Amino acid sequence: MAAGPRVLGIVLAGGEGKRLMPLTADRAKPAVPFGGVYRLIDFVLSNLVNGGITRIAVLTQYKSHSLDRHISTTWRLTSLQGDYVTPVPAQQRLGPRWFLGSADAIYQSLNLIHDEQPDHVVVFGADHVYRMDPRQMLRKHIAGGAGVTVAGIKVPRDQASSFGVINTEQGSDRVREFLEKPEDPPVLAGDPDHVFASMGNYVFSTDVLLDALRRDAEDEDSVHDMGGSILPLLTERGQAQVYDFDENEVPGERERDHAYWRDVGTLDAYYDAHMDLISPEPLFNLYNRAWPIFTNQAQLPPAKFVAGGIASESMVSTGSIIAGQVTGSVLAPGVVVEEGAVVQGAVLLPGVRVGRGAVVRQSILDKNVVVPEGATVGVNSEHDAEYCTVSAEGIVALGKGQHVRL
Repeated sequence: MAAGPRVLGIVLAGGEGKRLMPLTADRAKPAVPFGGVYRLIDFVLSNLVNGGITRIAVLTQYKSHSLDRHISTTWRLTSLQGDYVTPVPAQQRLGPRWFLGSADAIYQSLNLIHDEQPDHVVVFGADHVYRMDPRQMLRKHIAGGAGVTVAGIKVPRDQASSFGVINTEQGSDRVREFLEKPEDPPVLAGDPDHVFASMGNYVFSTDVLLDALRRDAEDEDSVHDMGGSILPLLTERGQAQVYDFDENEVPGERERDHAYWRDVGTLDAYYDAHMDLISPEPLFNLYNRAWPIFTNQAQLPPAKFVAGGIASESMVSTGSIIAGQVTGSVLAPGVVVEEGAVVQGAVLLPGVRVGRGAVVRQSILDKNVVVPEGATVGVNSEHDAEYCTVSAEGIVALGKGQHVRL
């Protein structure tokens, strides 16, 4: 985008991710592995870099070591044109305090904007699974003359309390109301079953963003949040417009995965998003080479199937050894499934070992979990509830290095 407007990308990666416990017990939510070989942060960074936005600051805060390391070792862009992806921890530039919210995180990092002097600032969340061409949203922002453009997606009305909801003026893209997690949300015109939800992705004109952040910082009653504070402020001024994510067309996409977006903020959503990957015609296609998802993969040998081991309707990563039976599952690098073991509908993160004759069903096992010989996970709900995390939909989760009880 060297010939066009100057654009700075800011990725908000400082959330605790409490609803995704135990996967976030030892790491930041954007660092949680996904899809076998990726981390959640890889999806937003791939979208920005594929879309030509190559000067990116990732604002981090909680348990950020693995996230910082992943960014530093994976996201190395060419420095010849000043391109970079850099993690930026909370620096307490404005006093001895951490970030008070997503808006305060940017306000405390205004030096990034002053140094880069961009015409526009793209502010995206760090923990959603999707493909998006940000150039199309940027063009809409510039053409509309708005101070901020927020990406919106249609979601069922009964899910509105989990999102910021956008109410537009009839026949216009101008935002009339921005309501953070409302109990009684406004529905779409002609569609009483759906609302327009914010994806947490914004494009700002720089001067508008700076002014809004300063005003918000002076408001002692503010929650200092992008969705809860900045968007309502700019909406009241008539400076906010919406960009319909359904209009976004990504190179190489298919009709089935057009406008796919998942907020994987809960164990159930995280699990369901993995199940979206493994059908012959997946809801989200990781094999789109025209818009790749970039990551850093360990130097491991190919997956190996021995002793009659088999995997069907599954994704099996490098370094894995399968001697048992795997169906409907996603296996990260270095997973071992021993003889006689059965893995059904599971998400196994790096280094998991399922012992001989063990059974794992509808479960998420974090890094290096060992299932002993003959043990079960996801089979006996009463037994699992004694030491596992069990989601609302019955998905069983074990944290990093957690022991399986016989």
